[in-house]
Amino acid sequence: MNKPRQSMAGLWNISFGFFGIQIAFALQNANVSRIFQSLGGEIDQLAFLWIAGPVTGLLVQPIIGHYSDRTWSRFGRRRPFFFGGAVLAALALFGMPHAGALLTAAIMLWLLDASLNISMEPFRAFVGDMLGTEQQTAGYAFQTAFIGAGAVVGSLAPELLNMAGVANTAPAGVIPPSVRYAFYIGAAAILIAVLWTVLTVREYSPEDMARFGDTPATPEHEGRIVAPANGPLWALAGVAVVVAVYALALDKAVYVLGGALIAFGLARIAARSMAAGGNRGALVLINSDLAQMPPTMRRLALVQFFAWSALFILWIYTTPVVTQVVFGSTDPTSAAYNEGADWVGVLFASYNGVAAIGAFLLPWLAGRIGKVKTHVFGLLCGAAGFATILFTRDAQLLLVAMVFVGIAWASILTMPYAILAGALDPRKYGIYMGLFNIFIVVPQLIVATVMGAVINAFFPGQPVWTMAIGAGVMVLAAAAMLRVKEA
Repeated sequence: MNKPRQSMAGLWNISFGFFGIQIAFALQNANVSRIFQSLGGEIDQLAFLWIAGPVTGLLVQPIIGHYSDRTWSRFGRRRPFFFGGAVLAALALFGMPHAGALLTAAIMLWLLDASLNISMEPFRAFVGDMLGTEQQTAGYAFQTAFIGAGAVVGSLAPELLNMAGVANTAPAGVIPPSVRYAFYIGAAAILIAVLWTVLTVREYSPEDMARFGDTPATPEHEGRIVAPANGPLWALAGVAVVVAVYALALDKAVYVLGGALIAFGLARIAARSMAAGGNRGALVLINSDLAQMPPTMRRLALVQFFAWSALFILWIYTTPVVTQVVFGSTDPTSAAYNEGADWVGVLFASYNGVAAIGAFLLPWLAGRIGKVKTHVFGLLCGAAGFATILFTRDAQLLLVAMVFVGIAWASILTMPYAILAGALDPRKYGIYMGLFNIFIVVPQLIVATVMGAVINAFFPGQPVWTMAIGAGVMVLAAAAMLRVKEA
């Protein structure tokens, strides 16, 4: 039995919560570097201060995916997770502008990113749950459109408030009022948008899912348990990184990368030991599912790794690049710096606006040239966008770069998930979407721990060259995409 076709209103309701989630993400992406610099953070510290996000996602997303596959309650399967995450995110958005120190701001970023991951991950699986195969590309396109629209609102909020008379400057150590009020608006937006989806969409019951052939994951349906024996190798690799940082006096942020490798190795060792004793707990099952990823997912994972490395560079360094190179200031208390930081919000809104429109063109293009070629085209547009930022010194011309970036962003948010959904066991949409997002988080972790050292070593005081690295990484993503085969 096929799942019922959803109307346009149904597709809207299923994904509308993403509008609020992305307002919060956009506020974070466009303003956190500004907050850190306002509280005294240096440019070469920014990547390390951002590290809370990727570390949180690495831990949260597979766990939420695993349990959301197995949660059936009177409130639904996925809805309890994305509503609970929205409540926590609203609290973090309200608290972050009141951080009085760098450490406090980093902790609030950790809470915000964890909460947004709790909400976001089940939304990806939600499309697979609610839509048949023939509508999944359209479903992810709707999500992309709401992501783009939400990001426009979130990115523009401080600038619009400034135009309305709210001050965008403040003394050293104080967050500007325009940023503070924008975060309050974001807190309300995520609660309202997610609540809309919670109240307007009825999730299919376990009996409905069984009729559709999507029997929920249970111990009886797990199949073969795989427990790789390479845990010690991962742990030793982590130890080697830690020793290298100490011996070669590398940037201390790289200790985090070594610690992550050690933790992953120890988790694999523990999972193997537990599996040998007949244990089928969450750690064992997540480790087994990771080891048994479908081939299409493995190839897409490499694409995601490169593409999201470039995106994280964009989010961390656009503010210092634009304020320094285009507006001529590195002083967070100056009018020129804050004018540039506001313009970054406009730029981010622009590329998200392009993505919101482009999302509805992608299914049409994919129907004619295929999903793989569509994504290759999108990634190459992203490389062109980074190259344009590198060589542009005029604020208005940066909007051209954002058109290219917006095309890439629309494709990154739509095509990999549309391809992946056709290659997954429907019983495990949640866990595999969570594991897939590891390959979004890992490159963020690497960028956050390594990029500061790269800037210090090769481009001291010149963050603009991070855009060249972003362009090259986007080209690598397009090349890796050529290995992917559609299911």
